[in-house]
Amino acid sequence: MSNAKSELLAGLEVKGEVTPEFENILTPEALAFLAELHRKFDARRHELLKKREARQAEIDKGNMPTRLEETKHIREDKSWKVAPIPQDLQDRRVEITGPVERKMMINALNSGANVFMTDFEDSNSPTWENAVQGQINCYDAIRRTITFHDAKKGKDYQLGEDVAVLLARPRGWHLNEKNLLIDGKPMSGGLFDFGLYMFHNAKELLKRGSGPYFYLPKLESHLEARLWNDAFVFAQDYLDIPQGSIKATVLLETIMASFEIEEILYELKEHMAGINAGRWDYIFSAIKKFRNVVEQPLPDRGQITMTVPFMKAYTELLVEACHRRGAHAMGGMSAFIPTRHDEEVNKQAFEKVRKDKEREANDGFDGSWVAHPDLVKVAKDVFDAKFGDKPNQKDRLREDVDLAKMEKELTNFNIEGGKITDAGVRMNFNVGIRYIASWLNGVGAAAIFNLMEDAATAEISRTQLWQWLNHPNAKLEDGSEITEEYLRKCMEEEYQSIKDEAAQYPNYDFENSTFPKAKELMEELVFTKEYKDFLTTEAYHLIS
Repeated sequence: MSNAKSELLAGLEVKGEVTPEFENILTPEALAFLAELHRKFDARRHELLKKREARQAEIDKGNMPTRLEETKHIREDKSWKVAPIPQDLQDRRVEITGPVERKMMINALNSGANVFMTDFEDSNSPTWENAVQGQINCYDAIRRTITFHDAKKGKDYQLGEDVAVLLARPRGWHLNEKNLLIDGKPMSGGLFDFGLYMFHNAKELLKRGSGPYFYLPKLESHLEARLWNDAFVFAQDYLDIPQGSIKATVLLETIMASFEIEEILYELKEHMAGINAGRWDYIFSAIKKFRNVVEQPLPDRGQITMTVPFMKAYTELLVEACHRRGAHAMGGMSAFIPTRHDEEVNKQAFEKVRKDKEREANDGFDGSWVAHPDLVKVAKDVFDAKFGDKPNQKDRLREDVDLAKMEKELTNFNIEGGKITDAGVRMNFNVGIRYIASWLNGVGAAAIFNLMEDAATAEISRTQLWQWLNHPNAKLEDGSEITEEYLRKCMEEEYQSIKDEAAQYPNYDFENSTFPKAKELMEELVFTKEYKDFLTTEAYHLIS
């Protein structure tokens, strides 16, 4: 190793266990690359996180966001487009998502979907084991050597001939990787995930006729997109691969980013593949950002559909801007998980998924997400019927979209007939506690009540409960007050129902499971006066 790399490693400390297998990923050369990424970009990351706090303070004063005056020239310039998109990303009509778990990855790649987004973020609990083993799994999947033996089922898993195109989602800018310290500070979780994936796989992917493709989560501004773009440019130079090899799809899952869609496209235009409508995190973001200023809190989560004003508005703006600038517009997640026990439940759910995908196809989206292989055909049939022989419908310009009206609707949170119900309160506690327990146990994608839930679920649950407790106009549908006493009663009763369910399994040690800690964390997040931005940052110290 060169003296320059030795100097880079001088301030680097790996605190997580490095097994012989992990050494193949955490090589000195790879760690030197991570150190470079950290030293070049971490200060800017923290500056941008401070800007988020400043914008929140302005909203809390009643200063609602609008389009940026300083970037008006970008929006008004009709000439620019995103760079050409590679052939293997032209057809994205069905994308399946899931964590970087080995068996799930094999099943997803074999599912018949066009694209598989493997996830280091919301559907992955960021334990050190998951973070590094996930990189091993990606390394093996890209080289088609990934296998898995399920000892319980006596079944072996391996890749078929025709597999989905692989995209990886690194963690968001707000998350750290505490097990890698550089100059005494934890590294950005996103740069850690991105850096190791790039270092080990970029050239191999290009050699195989694909490329290093990413999903970028939770961006709140075009400046945050610029930071990713600068990291892309640096990484491509460092690894001696052609500029523009990286292609990124941005998840539009924060309400602040909706005011800067074209600017985000512009900042990443040499690396841009598309924008995805991340619905669950978007709901969480809308509640969080305007929690203190809305006249009326949003109702039960189940009533916040894609057709309510603020949700419809951002998807209309997304499709219009993406197609005008030459990028893909990707629809959101269908989280239903089929059951093996009730075909009537499946039939009804499949019909709901079909209608949801038809809405997206008719709105102009070029594809959509599913959470389970059984839903791939449902979604594919819808987009096949819409596209015919075409790979996408990017040529469908949504010139009918009233941009000025949709921009106003972004903060129209009035939901006709919306109600806060006792059932909704209880569901938030029940699902929130169940998901946090799963996350603390190292499992970030949890099947709960026939839905594949990730961190966004628990974020919506605890944020709604916090807002309903603290907002003066939050009342149950019968007009009664939402008091702390009432919420604590609901929480205790839902926790007891979870405990009773666990008692059906005589060997399950509930008291020494992650459920008590999950309840404690939920309680801390709901009954605090000072709202916490992300439960994952509050809970990260509880996992290894």
